[in-house]
Amino acid sequence: MAHELKTKKNAASVDEFIAAIEPEQKRDDCLALYKMMREVTGHEGSMWGGSIIGFGKYSYKYASGHGGEFFLTGFSPRKQNISIYNMAGFDRFEDLMAKLGKHKTGKSCLYVKRLADVDEELLRQLVSESVTVIREGNPE
Repeated sequence: MAHELKTKKNAASVDEFIAAIEPEQKRDDCLALYKMMREVTGHEGSMWGGSIIGFGKYSYKYASGHGGEFFLTGFSPRKQNISIYNMAGFDRFEDLMAKLGKHKTGKSCLYVKRLADVDEELLRQLVSESVTVIREGNPE
């Protein structure tokens, strides 16, 4: 049975989603992330699923034959943290990560409580380099 990806691009309003983020500090951080990711990718953000803002897209295909489309980078304001999706993972960015500031990571997620906890220029560099890696490995 084919695996169906639940997180898909949709037509929901990014502006309305961001406007509803509470508290205000998290909303301000998300606006700053939106602007930075739009500049880095050259794409407007789109809603993916009910709570992720993704930028651009790429197609992937696994050896099993399963494939699909996903965003190049994105973020989601969660209750505890802001999740920043770094689709290239973190292994190749060890030096950057060591200097980034207060954060946690999952496989492809960077978790920050607030943007003030990290070096925003290093975050921009991380997002930019990750997007480059994904684009090189998955040309449109």
